[in-house]
Amino acid sequence: MRQLTFASLQVTNLDASKEFYTEKLGFEIDNSNPQACVFKYNQGEASFAIRTPLEPIDEKELGVGVALWFAVSEDLDQLNAKFISNGVATVQPIFDTPFGRAFHVKDIDGYKLTFLDPK
Repeated sequence: MRQLTFASLQVTNLDASKEFYTEKLGFEIDNSNPQACVFKYNQGEASFAIRTPLEPIDEKELGVGVALWFAVSEDLDQLNAKFISNGVATVQPIFDTPFGRAFHVKDIDGYKLTFLDPK
């Protein structure tokens, strides 16, 4: 294998998740249908989808053990402040990683999203 080309997260409420990703985090919708919504970020450099469940997810805790990392070109401090002003709770303050500075947020289903300013 050379690379992961796409990721899709199962969500409990497609419309609420779509609003979170567009209104709170600023992702753009690439395309959408009644079962899924594909997002792009930074003119399509990163893309992933949210979708209706492929199997029953009632009583299951989504997001545990899943993290998506996005390398960003924006100023990390300003991006973090923008998310906070949009009502997005960060998991912890900006921290240093071996790959650069980063911070985490969680979506409404508990999926962890990491925004990284790479070295």
